[in-house]
Amino acid sequence: MSEAAGLPMEPLVQRKRSIRKAIGSNRIAAGAALVLVLIILLAALAPWLDLGDPEKMNTPNRLLAPGEAGLMGSDKFGRDVFSRILFGTRISMVVGVAAVLVAAAVGTLIGLIAGYLGSWQEYITMRVMDVLFSFPSIVLAILIVSIIGAGFPSIVLAIALVQTPIFARIVRGSTLTVKNIEYVHAAEASGATTWLILRRHVLPNVAAPILVQLALSMSGAITMEAALSYLGLGAIPPTPSLGSMLSENRSSMEIAPWTVLYPGLALALIVLSINMFGDAVRDYMDPRIRKG
Repeated sequence: MSEAAGLPMEPLVQRKRSIRKAIGSNRIAAGAALVLVLIILLAALAPWLDLGDPEKMNTPNRLLAPGEAGLMGSDKFGRDVFSRILFGTRISMVVGVAAVLVAAAVGTLIGLIAGYLGSWQEYITMRVMDVLFSFPSIVLAILIVSIIGAGFPSIVLAIALVQTPIFARIVRGSTLTVKNIEYVHAAEASGATTWLILRRHVLPNVAAPILVQLALSMSGAITMEAALSYLGLGAIPPTPSLGSMLSENRSSMEIAPWTVLYPGLALALIVLSINMFGDAVRDYMDPRIRKG
């Protein structure tokens, strides 16, 4: 069995079974998956839960404690904290998924071309990826958003650009191994086109590290969205965002700690669940760790 980027080259069906096994037999992974499903359901159903308008100010109800105004109290503008957390989670999830999918698509294409074709294509594309990778992620994201302007499209683009080199390097490393396997040489000898070989023979066998990185990159994307929103470069007020909620309520956190405690806990829970789930998937797809 060949390996690339520390992961096995197995049929796709076996990889799917490994993921199901990771969820079913690992209590931590099962718990993380359950928490993620619950969070996603609550966020998806937020408009129908009758929690109130998360953007509407209600000054008479400002800084009311949990129980006095909703499940988690109200912020300094009288808005329901629980409602804003759910709607903010929707935004974080959508931005994270969109950014990571864009990064995975672009990075996979670059990695496949660089790894399979080699020569000057590999040199140019990977040097560009190295330049992007050399910047601290948050600094590069801030630079991009500052140039393009605040808003969710620019956040998605910034996070995707930051994440793309990671996928490109992982896929390139896996492709370098796969392209030397016999069935790829057989396809080349039969006259198959480069794109057909990449799509049918190479891509399915580098899917394992891509799937793992998708899970691990999701938490990074959500954290970066929160950081940009905290700095005022993300969600435009009064649109709720976990990061902007932390920023808006800094001045009142001493007298109303719930205004920052609950958004912070929600962000931590989301990121922790995604990381634990991603770690479990990685462990069961790595032959050096997986047992049985």
